[in-house]
Amino acid sequence: MSNITRIKRFLIDEFLPDVTPEQLADDHDLLSDGVIDSLGVLKLIAWVEDHFALPVDDTDLDPNNFRSVAAIDAFITERRAQAGATVGG
Repeated sequence: MSNITRIKRFLIDEFLPDVTPEQLADDHDLLSDGVIDSLGVLKLIAWVEDHFALPVDDTDLDPNNFRSVAAIDAFITERRAQAGATVGG
C-alpha cells in the first residue's frame, strides 16, 4: 500500500467519513478548506509519527507540510531520506 493510500485512508476515517479516496484529490488544501483544524493537525502529526515511525521536530511544524495528501507524502518521503542519510552517513 502506498503512502498516498495510507494517508487518504487516515484522513477519510478521521475527518471525511462521507468522502471516498477517489474524491479526495492529492492536492486538496485540507487546511484552507477547514477539513483539518489546529487540533486535527496535531492528531495528524501524532499519526505520522506513530504510523511511519518518524519523529516530527519543532522545525517540521510548518502547516505546509500537512496541507494536502501530496504535501504529507512529500514530508514523509523527505524525512525518511534524511533519516537514511543520518544512519548511513
